[in-house]
Amino acid sequence: MLSPVLLMVALLTVLTVTMESDHWITDQQEKFCTWQCLKFTLQWPGSFCLGLKNSSQCRIPPNIQTWTIHGLWPLKAHTCCLCWPIFHSDLKELDPELSQLWPSLLKTQSSFLFWKDEWIKHGSCAACVEGMNSPLRYFQICLKLRGRFDIDRALEDAGIKPSCNQSYPEREVLVQVKIPLSQNLTLGCHHKEDQGAEPEPTQLWHTFPGHPCPQDSPVFYFPINHDRPHQPCD
Repeated sequence: MLSPVLLMVALLTVLTVTMESDHWITDQQEKFCTWQCLKFTLQWPGSFCLGLKNSSQCRIPPNIQTWTIHGLWPLKAHTCCLCWPIFHSDLKELDPELSQLWPSLLKTQSSFLFWKDEWIKHGSCAACVEGMNSPLRYFQICLKLRGRFDIDRALEDAGIKPSCNQSYPEREVLVQVKIPLSQNLTLGCHHKEDQGAEPEPTQLWHTFPGHPCPQDSPVFYFPINHDRPHQPCD
């Protein structure tokens, strides 16, 4: 039987190891979660196809009539857990809602492969935040944000509706809306390091796929054309 002195030493040793372990875990989490800001990005299917190199790759599922999710992107995320796998079964309960609000618009990419790509590139970086620390939680947050930011209603309330009043050449086209968020998902984030940290343009585009809307030229909001997505106004 241990003496009181030895027992106290043993308890203090366990307590010290536990405290050091907890400190190490907290320290590692802080080092891992290097980002402070996110961009929640929505895309308009009616304009998406216009910038593709091969317009025949594009498709708009018949049930899609609204803005869709492109992704939730942590900015300046230097450390991501790229080895964290995602399976379709992880999102089984969200599948109907994701298929409606986050579909793939490419014939060469299923919706799940789109979600998988977004998780690997961006979701695994966001996973250092407790509320997004699994594929299911990350996509649940994205769906909640889509409900919170009802851009369809906002544009309609402002009198902005899809239109084909003029021909396409030499016109600015509304394709994406990027909403800045802080790590706790409050609106707005002005961390100095978030500049220039947006994802690189995909190779499918023949020019840079997006830039701020110009103040001195009109911006057009094309309607969705399911039969001819790459020529919505013809």
